[in-house]
Amino acid sequence: MLQALSRIGRRRTLQACAALVVVLGLLLWWLLPLGKPAPSGTLTFSTGVRSGVYQRYGERLRGDLAKDLPKVSIQLQTSEGSQQNIARVATGRADFTIATTDALATYLRNGGPGADRLRGCVRLYDDYIQLVVPRNSEVRKVADLLGKRVGVGQPGSGVRLVADRLMTAAGLDPTDDVKPVPNGIDTMPKELENGRIDAFFWSGGLPTSAVQELSDRFAIRLVPLEAPLIKELQAAGGSARYYRSAVMPADAYRSAQQGQAVPTVAVANVLVTTDRTDPAMTEAFTRTVIDSRDRIGREVHAAQLVDLRTAIYTDPLPLHEGARRYYRSVKP
Repeated sequence: MLQALSRIGRRRTLQACAALVVVLGLLLWWLLPLGKPAPSGTLTFSTGVRSGVYQRYGERLRGDLAKDLPKVSIQLQTSEGSQQNIARVATGRADFTIATTDALATYLRNGGPGADRLRGCVRLYDDYIQLVVPRNSEVRKVADLLGKRVGVGQPGSGVRLVADRLMTAAGLDPTDDVKPVPNGIDTMPKELENGRIDAFFWSGGLPTSAVQELSDRFAIRLVPLEAPLIKELQAAGGSARYYRSAVMPADAYRSAQQGQAVPTVAVANVLVTTDRTDPAMTEAFTRTVIDSRDRIGREVHAAQLVDLRTAIYTDPLPLHEGARRYYRSVKP
């Protein structure tokens, strides 16, 4: 009798141990990426002009990506800005980029090549539209640009898109009523300082180093973009709905603003890829963008504004499946 009970006890113990091994095995399989190779290969990240926020952000992000994705080589490619960035990614000439939501909506509406393949990963920070003039300029509003030499950004930039729309909203023909100068933020500050242009538009995070450095050596002023103008801008509908009223805080450019907040227009930026990009790669890329926010933000202030609570909202683009996996993994 005792032997039989002993055999039953040993059998139950063995069964319990076997069950425990199965449970532990399943748990380890779920927790560890067994058999799942780390992302590898080469990616091209289209950024922006050399002194712009896109380029500075891309340079610092590449350092964090090198740590998190050691088998992936990240190549940075400068660009004219959002419009060129979108076209590159949509047509497979780049893998990731940053672009403004108004430029994305315009590309989608126009049915640009590969538009249906575009996907969003992260809603990043906002760009603020900055109209910069010498401090003693007579320009007090956009309509005062009539007849002036105006830096409007390069043809493939996001600033070119919004500058033309703002001047149109102010009743100006952006081609005939001003003398448009198609320069980027890498050259416009020097052009203004040397008197070769009378004003320039810029769309970027705050503060933009090129504008900051200009304000430190030359007396400039930021022209306010008031609510009535923004209402007229938004009345165009379509991709103009992505513009919203905003305020540049008084300390964005201390010497230029002289303690005054400046009303303006803001538009969101999105990290963009396509459905061609591997979900595991996109998930890892998205994770690095979110995790690197504070470190990059110490050098590129706009990066501090990346917020996990709003990052998932990549309208007008659908969310990439890899990015969706990341957000599910960190959902509380």
